[in-house]
Amino acid sequence: MFILYEYDIFWAFLIISSVIPILAFLFSGILAPISKGPEKLSSYESGIEPIGDAWLQFRIRYYMFALVFVVFDVENGFSLSVGNEFRYIGRIRIYRSFNFRAYPNCWFSLCMVKRSIGMVLIPEYFYNKKRWK
Repeated sequence: MFILYEYDIFWAFLIISSVIPILAFLFSGILAPISKGPEKLSSYESGIEPIGDAWLQFRIRYYMFALVFVVFDVENGFSLSVGNEFRYIGRIRIYRSFNFRAYPNCWFSLCMVKRSIGMVLIPEYFYNKKRWK
């Protein structure tokens, strides 16, 4: 017995979803205008004349802050659903929810110790050891 005939619709969607992006790249490569020159190599500054070089070194701390924010935002979203059912769930689930909150908190404290997000969240004078003496 050959049972793969039941998956005909799946294979059709798989082939179509694979062909469409390939065709989009091919058509954009064929139809797009090709222009080489100094304007192509300069950075775009929303219509304003660019100042300086486009290859600057970014501070990773701002992206670390955004990453930590996203983790805590998602974590709080899950925690709200647990908080709504707090009195109906058992002890093991309560321990699991506290454990779920403990991992990102440990990660956040590690980021604070390594000073990877301290510049954004906490002013530098908190890290100054002379201040505490």
